[in-house]
Amino acid sequence: MACKVNQGRRATYQDVLDAPVHLVAEIIGGELCLRPRAPPREALVKYRLGVGLGHTFALGRSGSARHESEDWWLFHEPELRLGEEILVPDLVGWRRERMPELPATTYFTLSPDWVCEVLSSERHRLALQSKRPLYASEGVRHLWLVDVDDRTLQALEFCGDDWVPIARVQGERAVSVAPFEATMLRLGNLWS
Repeated sequence: MACKVNQGRRATYQDVLDAPVHLVAEIIGGELCLRPRAPPREALVKYRLGVGLGHTFALGRSGSARHESEDWWLFHEPELRLGEEILVPDLVGWRRERMPELPATTYFTLSPDWVCEVLSSERHRLALQSKRPLYASEGVRHLWLVDVDDRTLQALEFCGDDWVPIARVQGERAVSVAPFEATMLRLGNLWS
């Protein structure tokens, strides 16, 4: 992850548009941050996590009615325009009760209810140091950090004025973690 100092000026959306197409461009703290697309193992974990959660929470359970608390919009690498920040998290979700309709734009201005960052060593620092405070200040309630190398899911909930760890699970276990505690997530399915 490289953040470019913009020679005394704040980065603009034009900087994002001018970024090479093979890189993900974000504006964090007024600086343009560029990162490569996810390597295959990381991309596979993001895909499997999105499909696993999406089957229950975005599509409904087969053969049964969805409960309102299970009604979510889930997206992979959406563009979030939160104030002056432009973020592209790995996975996000909004409860449909908070966002009943999808925006007509190519980006979102409403902060998500849940964010998941799938981490590799080079992305670890940015997600933990730069993005976590931004998510908190924008009202994101749940943050998952998935470490592909350690095969770990760490779940945090923003309570009061700080992120509080609510789960840290490693390995192959099946877990139920907020805000998706209505289902069991089999971590072993993510890694293999």
